[in-house]
Amino acid sequence: MTTLDRYLLRSLLVNYVIALAIMMSLYMVLDLFFNVDEFTESGESLWTVCGNIVSYYGAHSCLYFSQLSGVITLFACMTTLARMRRANELTAVLASGVSLYRVAVPVLAFGVATSLFWYVDTQVVMPRIAHLLARSHDDATGQRSRGVWFANDGPALLSALRFFPAQGRMEKVLILHRNEHGAVGTITQAEEAVWETSPAYSAGGIWRLRGGVEMRRVIGDDPLGPRDSVERHRVTSYESRLSPKAMEARQFEQWLKYLSSWQLASLDKQEPVLADRIRQARHVRFATPFVHLLMLLLGLPFFLSREPANMVSDAGKCLAVCGLCYFLAYSSTHFVKASTLPALPAWLPLIVFAPVAVVLIDRIRT
Repeated sequence: MTTLDRYLLRSLLVNYVIALAIMMSLYMVLDLFFNVDEFTESGESLWTVCGNIVSYYGAHSCLYFSQLSGVITLFACMTTLARMRRANELTAVLASGVSLYRVAVPVLAFGVATSLFWYVDTQVVMPRIAHLLARSHDDATGQRSRGVWFANDGPALLSALRFFPAQGRMEKVLILHRNEHGAVGTITQAEEAVWETSPAYSAGGIWRLRGGVEMRRVIGDDPLGPRDSVERHRVTSYESRLSPKAMEARQFEQWLKYLSSWQLASLDKQEPVLADRIRQARHVRFATPFVHLLMLLLGLPFFLSREPANMVSDAGKCLAVCGLCYFLAYSSTHFVKASTLPALPAWLPLIVFAPVAVVLIDRIRT
């Protein structure tokens, strides 16, 4: 590592911390400005409302970072190069015999390092707090009840009139047990279900049932023809892979994006109905770091130059090109549903903008 590398990395790190603080704070302040009434509509005390705000945005800061990570890195790198160009430091670098492509090496290395932060955030942190990310502004602590309707629990469908996430409790429970053909063969009803975690259960835990009754349809032979009857017997527990946290996370439409790659791979085998959405989410998880690096490559040619120019004009061009790439990446993964080609939405920005990046980088005059 040369003196130039250390100088660049130090400047990049300082600008990255500043950009991180500014963009994350701006994101939270804007969101709070438009949703502050959601926190105060219950009429709670000021300290309770402040605690709910801290709890909500403390968890969602990980989500905001995953959405802004590429933009933050791009802003930090472009700010660093713009300052060096304005101070004619790039001219001094060229005069010393160092190519501008060599200057880009520590910048790209820094982009790879920040992608590791994104990877840890999406693969380790967010899956553990997925149930918190699914909460709305007016229920930051998960105390309010909500309904659960036909949640897929392997061969069973689980419903509850009232579900209390923070307490791990359900009321008025209905469980439909399906056979291999998808037909309902057994029905379980209960007044209340309370979650109990234990390593002894292969699915991860059980719901302790109060007033649980299992009903099974039985077809018997009769001289006048087959007749149906219903067998009833009491049950006290139901083994399930849907914990309160998993059930709460599934209340959100985009809950698949909160899971890690390993969880998505496991879910792909258990949920054949969601196979296309799961595979698309896995491709997005793999392609996103490359999209972040692509945005960095698109922005470098606008500032990596020794020629004097209008910095505002170059910044506007960089914003236009990188903004189009970011918009395509966001819109393709959020609005395009590719059932036949689940990988297409994730890799579309790279297919479209990779040739543009090659042309722009080739035009750098070193």
